[in-house]
Amino acid sequence: MKETLKKAYKWSNSWTGTVVIVLFVIFFIAQAFRIPSGSMKDSLLVGDHLFAKKFAYGISMPHIPFLEVSIMPWSDKLRLFDGDTPKRGDIVIFRYPKNIKQHFVKRCFALPGDEVLFTDRDLLYLRPHQGDAYIKKNYPANKIVKLMDKLWVKSPMADIHKGIHNDKNHNIYEDYLYMYERNKVDMTPVNIESVIPKYNLPFNAFYKKIPPKSYYMIGDNRDHSNDSRFWGVVPYDNIEGTPWFIYFSIDKNWEIRWDRMGKTPADLEQSPYLDKAREERIKEDKTPHGRT
Repeated sequence: MKETLKKAYKWSNSWTGTVVIVLFVIFFIAQAFRIPSGSMKDSLLVGDHLFAKKFAYGISMPHIPFLEVSIMPWSDKLRLFDGDTPKRGDIVIFRYPKNIKQHFVKRCFALPGDEVLFTDRDLLYLRPHQGDAYIKKNYPANKIVKLMDKLWVKSPMADIHKGIHNDKNHNIYEDYLYMYERNKVDMTPVNIESVIPKYNLPFNAFYKKIPPKSYYMIGDNRDHSNDSRFWGVVPYDNIEGTPWFIYFSIDKNWEIRWDRMGKTPADLEQSPYLDKAREERIKEDKTPHGRT
């Protein structure tokens, strides 16, 4: 036994052993990611460098870092083994369905079978697939509304995940109408009689029912996020993991955010980290910008 351990130790210190161990960690345990855009403000900021927990939702197909080439190039599979599935409110790292070499980080808004409404008042409504009784039991009465003869939950996560916010100076619904005219959205227009229309159009909302084995991902920076409202749902096979903790963070002025290092996403949704993130975002929002 002692000889075996010695050989294993000697191998692990060799170049071959080091490369194999590093690749094993990257493929199956933790991989480094950088937040490139502001779609997850105030929860995650541009310049946050984090480790992703790769085994949170099963095991995805390993890809060679930077090259994004599958270790099984003869196969187009994106998953080796199934495991747990995302829950509503989870922050998820996934491969962008339109380009699997690109990674996105968003919050899971809806599960398979759930229904989503995006109204012209720039509000998101969720109808969990479990139905009315589940909604009444699990959501506060002031969040529950009746639309289209069914119960819905208005902005269901904003009270729980404090990093979620809207920009009073920008209405993404107008962007959505622009993209809808160009057939670049993934929701169906509907008219809800009980909702007073804001625009002179034959519809005042967009509707989506989430198909099996798919998830609806939305950015916390609600009015500046390129997400499932535009390009559609995320298949389970595209899901890579969830943010684990921040190992480095730097802002656009190249100043290191020392206080964010070592923090988990749950930590960053609390004071004082969330307060500082809001202050930084308010300063940046004074300059024009669009969806990210």
